[in-house]
Amino acid sequence: MQKRSLGFVIGIIGIIMILYTGFTYVTTQRMVDLGPIKINAEKSHPVQWSPVAGLVLLVGGIVIVFSDKERS
Repeated sequence: MQKRSLGFVIGIIGIIMILYTGFTYVTTQRMVDLGPIKINAEKSHPVQWSPVAGLVLLVGGIVIVFSDKERS
């Protein structure tokens, strides 16, 4: 049963990776700190992946689920 659950989780992660091909997060960095004067800069960091990676995970999850059903 645990192998089947793992297959479902991998398949769901694959679907999410197909639908959302990335995200961006922002960090704040202090540029100048002169006493009362503080200047910060925001820098965005995009994280992207190919939808093909999500497709591979989805197919792998399906294979795991159906291979576990055959053994039961």
